[in-house]
Amino acid sequence: MNSRQNEIVQIVNDRKRVQVTELSEIIGVSGVTIRQDLNFLEQQGYLKRVHGAATALQNDDIDHRLEVRFDIKQTLANKAADLVEPNETVLIEGGSANALLARTLAERGDVTIITPSAYIAHLIRNTSANIILLGGVYQHQGESLVGPLTKLCIENIHFSTAFLGVDGFHQDTGFTSRDMMRADIAETILAKKRRNIVLTDSSKFGQIYPSTIGSISQISLLLTDESAPKEDLDFLESQGVEVQLG
Repeated sequence: MNSRQNEIVQIVNDRKRVQVTELSEIIGVSGVTIRQDLNFLEQQGYLKRVHGAATALQNDDIDHRLEVRFDIKQTLANKAADLVEPNETVLIEGGSANALLARTLAERGDVTIITPSAYIAHLIRNTSANIILLGGVYQHQGESLVGPLTKLCIENIHFSTAFLGVDGFHQDTGFTSRDMMRADIAETILAKKRRNIVLTDSSKFGQIYPSTIGSISQISLLLTDESAPKEDLDFLESQGVEVQLG
């Protein structure tokens, strides 16, 4: 994704819906170029195309996100599952790659999975895995539990490894989320000081969203694909984060 396309994504996320003509005027390129960019960005899962305009994705349209870069995310999920020992208790926060990880682990049947994601709990309901669904305020679109009760549950439950999803990463901001409430839950998880693993595909690099997710120093390991920018991976390693490519 080039700088122009990154600017388009930021504008669409800020305004929720933007006409092609508006984008053409703001960015200073032709409508044809804007349409080509929008088609590419829709294919990559950054926005939705509608007639004459582009709209932002819902906060956590997981079904849609699961379809985008599915093979890459499944490969990452398989590698992440290899990091989990038999009979280990893990917390899986949410996101599309983490949903695939949860399914992969649940099919193994030898782990306990704690999650604030009703989506994940439903996805793995027919497996033999032990599932602990945390309580809280239910977010209808993303099917996540958030709020003070969720935080209290996390503070009083034990796990050895946490897997977190992110919406963006930039060297100036660290890892970020489009959802303030989910970012708050992620920070509560990070504060437990367990093995904290960020599982994300490379499309999130270069993206900036409103809510910062903890500090980089709280992340133990990043697992991403080989298309992630080398300069960002080098930066994370310089901050003490172990980087693994799937």
